[in-house]
Amino acid sequence: MGIPDEGFGDGDSKITVDIDYSAIRRYSYFTRPVRSERQRVTGARQLSRVDSVSVVIPVYSGAETLRGVVKEIEQLRSTQKTPDGREFRVDEVLLVWDRGIRGTDEVVRDLAACDEWIRPIWLSRNFGQHPATLAGMTSAAGDWIVTIDEDGQHDPAYIGNLLDKAYGDRAQLVYAAPMNRPPHGVLRNAASWLTKWLFVHVLMSSDGPKAFNSYRLILGEAGRSVAAYTGAGVFLDVALRWVVTNPSTCPVLMRQEGRPASAYTLPRLVAHFWRLVISSGTRPLRFVSMMGILFALLGFGVAIYSTFQKVVGDINVPGWTSVFVAVLVVGGATLFALGIIAEYIAAAANMAMGKPVYVIMRDPGDIFDSPAG
Repeated sequence: MGIPDEGFGDGDSKITVDIDYSAIRRYSYFTRPVRSERQRVTGARQLSRVDSVSVVIPVYSGAETLRGVVKEIEQLRSTQKTPDGREFRVDEVLLVWDRGIRGTDEVVRDLAACDEWIRPIWLSRNFGQHPATLAGMTSAAGDWIVTIDEDGQHDPAYIGNLLDKAYGDRAQLVYAAPMNRPPHGVLRNAASWLTKWLFVHVLMSSDGPKAFNSYRLILGEAGRSVAAYTGAGVFLDVALRWVVTNPSTCPVLMRQEGRPASAYTLPRLVAHFWRLVISSGTRPLRFVSMMGILFALLGFGVAIYSTFQKVVGDINVPGWTSVFVAVLVVGGATLFALGIIAEYIAAAANMAMGKPVYVIMRDPGDIFDSPAG
């Protein structure tokens, strides 16, 4: 079809543009079959999907127990079925050597030399359990990431149960919830309970985790996003809360540790707790802000009352009312100003800790709506 165009060239010439409308129609109809084909491919993939699992183990003092833990995980190398009939297999184990002691480097080296699916990650110095776990999560390639300890306390046989819980609750993060008492002393168990209670009920929001544990199942893309964003000194479970919502828990039986629990001394446990408080978010700073507002209002109220008492003659001490009013008003204003400063500090702390503005994930239907078996 020729369309004359008089806006170009000289007065006697015409430029014609040939438009093939049939090609346009073919193109517009072509886009819809592509989407249908994608849906058919996705459905077929879900029907035959075998979830791949990456296991991350921070290594510091597990020379005596690490071989046994890896041997148990090796039994999950072939395709397994969860109690609900879903299929999964462990495709890789990442041993993150955190500048360990007592010959752990030799154990990691020997295990990695025996099997390709065992991948060592060597850290330049001792960064701690949570940074080492993040380093392993960054390198993990599985659909799901499982983090376990090196001491044999966590039974890999529960990985299938964790997966069923994740699919059943449509949760991107599942914590192991021990059904038996922790294998530690009375004081450490009490301190651990108090720390977790403060974290769950005071420091975190109401929709946060009801419990947390180093035995976790994390959606792979969520775990890798957390590892990419998290700043130095951030508590891992706080960082996970930035990306996932409504984490779930799964009951498991914990075993006795295969070695003495001597890696965590009292100063290290205190530092661990303090890092939890500092990186837990804005709630501690928000508490300062609310206290400032409360005391400012209380100060103004008492100041008005004291002034009224002075007028009616119930206060006979010279200068008491003015001093009392000045202290209350100035003190309340000071606390209110500190609350405003705390809000700015909270915003800066979130940026410094690496809290992401957003994280893009797959359609949850592509993750959780695959039928079992």
